[in-house]
Amino acid sequence: MRQRSRRRIMRATIELVDQRGYAGTTLSDIAERAGLARGLLSYYFDGKRLLMQSATHRMMHQALSGELAELPPGASPEARLARAIDTVLSLAMDHPRVMRSHLALILDPDTGAFVQDPEQQQVGAILQGLLEDWGAPDPVAEHAVLRSALMGGCIGVLLPGAEIPLAPIRADLFGRYGLAWELGRPPQPLPPPERERPPAHG
Repeated sequence: MRQRSRRRIMRATIELVDQRGYAGTTLSDIAERAGLARGLLSYYFDGKRLLMQSATHRMMHQALSGELAELPPGASPEARLARAIDTVLSLAMDHPRVMRSHLALILDPDTGAFVQDPEQQQVGAILQGLLEDWGAPDPVAEHAVLRSALMGGCIGVLLPGAEIPLAPIRADLFGRYGLAWELGRPPQPLPPPERERPPAHG
Protein backbone atom coordinates (compact mmCIF):
# COMPACT_ATOMS: atom_id res chain seq x y z
CA MET A 1 0.00 0.00 0.00
CA ARG A 2 2.78 2.42 0.93
CA GLN A 3 4.66 1.78 -2.31
CA ARG A 4 1.47 2.19 -4.35
CA SER A 5 0.75 5.52 -2.69
CA ARG A 6 4.31 6.75 -3.30
CA ARG A 7 4.08 5.76 -6.96
CA ARG A 8 0.73 7.53 -7.37
CA ILE A 9 2.15 10.70 -5.82
CA MET A 10 5.23 10.67 -8.04
CA ARG A 11 3.21 9.92 -11.17
CA ALA A 12 0.83 12.79 -10.39
CA THR A 13 3.80 15.11 -9.82
CA ILE A 14 5.26 14.39 -13.27
CA GLU A 15 1.89 14.79 -14.97
CA LEU A 16 1.16 18.14 -13.34
CA VAL A 17 4.63 19.65 -13.73
CA ASP A 18 4.55 18.59 -17.39
CA GLN A 19 1.34 20.59 -17.77
CA ARG A 20 1.80 23.55 -15.41
CA GLY A 21 5.46 23.76 -14.50
CA TYR A 22 6.97 23.42 -11.05
CA ALA A 23 5.91 26.85 -9.75
CA GLY A 24 2.36 26.31 -11.00
CA THR A 25 1.96 22.98 -9.22
CA THR A 26 1.07 22.84 -5.53
CA LEU A 27 1.18 19.93 -3.13
CA SER A 28 -2.60 20.15 -2.87
CA ASP A 29 -2.84 19.80 -6.66
CA ILE A 30 -0.63 16.72 -6.52
CA ALA A 31 -2.65 15.16 -3.70
CA GLU A 32 -5.89 15.75 -5.61
CA ARG A 33 -4.48 14.25 -8.82
CA ALA A 34 -3.16 11.24 -6.88
CA GLY A 35 -6.49 10.77 -5.08
CA LEU A 36 -4.87 10.98 -1.66
CA ALA A 37 -5.18 13.18 1.40
CA ARG A 38 -2.87 16.20 1.43
CA GLY A 39 -1.32 15.09 4.70
CA LEU A 40 -0.06 11.86 3.15
CA LEU A 41 2.31 13.79 0.89
CA SER A 42 4.12 15.17 3.92
CA TYR A 43 4.24 11.68 5.41
CA TYR A 44 5.95 10.23 2.34
CA PHE A 45 8.02 13.20 1.15
CA ASP A 46 9.77 15.97 3.06
CA GLY A 47 8.56 18.87 0.93
CA LYS A 48 7.85 19.67 -2.68
CA ARG A 49 11.50 19.94 -3.74
CA LEU A 50 12.39 16.42 -2.59
CA LEU A 51 9.17 15.06 -4.08
CA MET A 52 10.06 16.65 -7.42
CA GLN A 53 13.51 15.07 -7.44
CA SER A 54 12.20 11.64 -6.45
CA ALA A 55 9.48 11.80 -9.09
CA THR A 56 12.01 12.73 -11.78
CA HIS A 57 14.36 9.94 -10.73
CA ARG A 58 11.47 7.48 -10.89
CA MET A 59 10.61 8.70 -14.39
CA MET A 60 14.24 8.16 -15.43
CA HIS A 61 14.33 4.70 -13.86
CA GLN A 62 11.15 3.62 -15.63
CA ALA A 63 12.34 4.99 -18.97
CA LEU A 64 15.76 3.34 -18.71
CA SER A 65 14.31 0.00 -17.64
CA GLY A 66 11.74 0.04 -20.42
CA GLU A 67 14.13 1.03 -23.18
CA LEU A 68 16.80 -1.48 -22.17
CA ALA A 69 14.19 -4.24 -21.97
CA GLU A 70 13.34 -3.64 -25.65
CA LEU A 71 16.87 -4.56 -26.76
CA PRO A 72 17.52 -8.18 -27.78
CA PRO A 73 19.12 -10.37 -25.09
CA GLY A 74 22.44 -10.47 -26.93
CA ALA A 75 22.76 -6.69 -27.38
CA SER A 76 26.33 -5.49 -27.02
CA PRO A 77 27.45 -3.37 -24.06
CA GLU A 78 27.93 -0.50 -26.51
CA ALA A 79 24.37 -0.81 -27.80
CA ARG A 80 23.01 -0.85 -24.25
CA LEU A 81 25.04 2.16 -23.17
CA ALA A 82 24.01 4.04 -26.32
CA ARG A 83 20.33 3.31 -25.63
CA ALA A 84 20.71 4.56 -22.05
CA ILE A 85 22.32 7.84 -23.15
CA ASP A 86 19.61 8.38 -25.76
CA THR A 87 16.91 7.63 -23.21
CA VAL A 88 18.07 10.32 -20.78
CA LEU A 89 18.53 12.90 -23.54
CA SER A 90 15.07 12.03 -24.90
CA LEU A 91 13.51 12.72 -21.52
CA ALA A 92 14.81 16.29 -21.75
CA MET A 93 13.16 16.65 -25.15
CA ASP A 94 9.89 14.91 -24.19
CA HIS A 95 9.49 16.37 -20.68
CA PRO A 96 11.23 19.76 -20.83
CA ARG A 97 9.33 21.32 -17.92
CA VAL A 98 10.04 18.39 -15.65
CA MET A 99 13.73 18.19 -16.54
CA ARG A 100 14.26 21.97 -16.33
CA SER A 101 12.65 22.01 -12.90
CA HIS A 102 14.71 19.06 -11.72
CA LEU A 103 18.00 20.60 -12.86
CA ALA A 104 17.12 24.04 -11.49
CA LEU A 105 16.38 22.59 -8.06
CA ILE A 106 19.68 20.72 -7.99
CA LEU A 107 21.66 23.77 -9.11
CA ASP A 108 19.99 26.34 -6.84
CA PRO A 109 22.72 27.37 -4.35
CA ASP A 110 20.17 28.16 -1.64
CA THR A 111 18.00 25.05 -1.78
CA GLY A 112 19.82 22.78 -4.18
CA ALA A 113 21.20 19.38 -3.31
CA PHE A 114 21.56 16.16 -5.22
CA VAL A 115 19.22 13.74 -3.48
CA GLN A 116 20.29 10.09 -3.50
CA ASP A 117 16.85 8.66 -2.84
CA PRO A 118 15.88 5.04 -3.63
CA GLU A 119 14.74 6.05 -7.12
CA GLN A 120 18.08 7.75 -7.88
CA GLN A 121 19.97 4.76 -6.52
CA GLN A 122 18.13 2.50 -8.94
CA VAL A 123 19.08 4.76 -11.86
CA GLY A 124 22.67 4.80 -10.64
CA ALA A 125 22.77 1.01 -10.36
CA ILE A 126 21.56 0.63 -13.95
CA LEU A 127 24.15 3.06 -15.33
CA GLN A 128 26.98 1.60 -13.25
CA GLY A 129 26.10 -1.88 -14.50
CA LEU A 130 26.15 -0.68 -18.10
CA LEU A 131 29.51 1.01 -17.61
CA GLU A 132 30.96 -2.10 -15.98
CA ASP A 133 29.82 -4.22 -18.94
CA TRP A 134 31.27 -1.59 -21.31
CA GLY A 135 34.64 -2.00 -19.63
CA ALA A 136 35.01 0.97 -17.30
CA PRO A 137 37.86 0.21 -14.87
CA ASP A 138 36.02 2.05 -12.09
CA PRO A 139 32.26 1.99 -12.83
CA VAL A 140 31.39 4.07 -9.74
CA ALA A 141 33.74 6.91 -10.69
CA GLU A 142 32.79 6.67 -14.36
CA HIS A 143 29.12 6.83 -13.41
CA ALA A 144 29.75 10.19 -11.72
CA VAL A 145 31.39 11.43 -14.93
CA LEU A 146 28.56 10.12 -17.12
CA ARG A 147 25.94 11.58 -14.81
CA SER A 148 27.57 15.01 -15.02
CA ALA A 149 27.90 14.73 -18.81
CA LEU A 150 24.24 13.79 -19.15
CA MET A 151 23.19 16.67 -16.92
CA GLY A 152 25.27 19.03 -19.06
CA GLY A 153 23.72 17.61 -22.21
CA CYS A 154 20.21 18.09 -20.84
CA ILE A 155 21.03 21.66 -19.86
CA GLY A 156 22.33 22.25 -23.38
CA VAL A 157 19.10 21.20 -25.09
CA LEU A 158 16.91 22.95 -22.49
CA LEU A 159 18.66 26.29 -21.95
CA PRO A 160 15.98 28.88 -22.82
CA GLY A 161 17.04 31.10 -25.68
CA ALA A 162 20.36 29.33 -26.18
CA GLU A 163 19.35 25.75 -26.86
CA ILE A 164 21.90 23.50 -28.55
CA PRO A 165 20.61 20.96 -31.09
CA LEU A 166 20.48 17.41 -29.81
CA ALA A 167 22.74 15.94 -32.51
CA PRO A 168 26.06 17.59 -31.53
CA ILE A 169 25.42 16.95 -27.83
CA ARG A 170 24.77 13.28 -28.58
CA ALA A 171 27.82 13.10 -30.85
CA ASP A 172 30.02 14.46 -28.06
CA LEU A 173 28.70 11.91 -25.55
CA PHE A 174 28.99 9.04 -28.01
CA GLY A 175 32.53 10.09 -28.88
CA ARG A 176 33.44 10.03 -25.18
CA TYR A 177 32.53 6.34 -25.00
CA GLY A 178 33.51 5.28 -28.52
CA LEU A 179 29.92 4.52 -29.53
CA ALA A 180 28.89 4.31 -33.17
CA TRP A 181 26.33 6.92 -34.26
CA GLU A 182 23.85 4.30 -35.52
CA LEU A 183 23.50 2.69 -32.10
CA GLY A 184 20.66 3.69 -29.79
CA ARG A 185 18.06 5.97 -31.33
CA PRO A 186 19.87 8.49 -33.57
CA PRO A 187 18.07 11.84 -33.98
CA GLN A 188 19.19 11.98 -37.63
CA PRO A 189 20.65 9.48 -40.13
CA LEU A 190 24.22 10.78 -40.06
CA PRO A 191 26.28 12.39 -37.30
CA PRO A 192 26.92 16.12 -37.48
CA PRO A 193 30.25 17.22 -38.97
CA GLU A 194 33.07 17.12 -36.46
CA ARG A 195 33.89 20.48 -34.98
CA GLU A 196 37.32 21.84 -35.72
CA ARG A 197 39.46 21.91 -32.63
CA PRO A 198 41.46 25.07 -31.90
CA PRO A 199 45.21 24.64 -32.49
CA ALA A 200 47.30 23.78 -29.45
CA HIS A 201 49.37 26.58 -27.95
CA GLY A 202 52.80 26.47 -26.40
